[in-house]
Amino acid sequence: MPFIQINILEGRSPEKKERLISEVSHLVADVLEAPVESVRVMIQEMSPEHWGIAGESVKKRSQSIKQ
Repeated sequence: MPFIQINILEGRSPEKKERLISEVSHLVADVLEAPVESVRVMIQEMSPEHWGIAGESVKKRSQSIKQ
């Protein structure tokens, strides 16, 4: 049973997350030649202050860009 874990920043709509789950599930099923019913997808959403790039949080980076 394939188990796919996806980490994303908070803020996407429920519709976008549903589409992500659907498309990832079907792609994995196709590539692995497994029934789509066996594919599991877990989305973990993180706040921008919990995700870092190049030594600073995404929250801080986006604040710097806006200034």
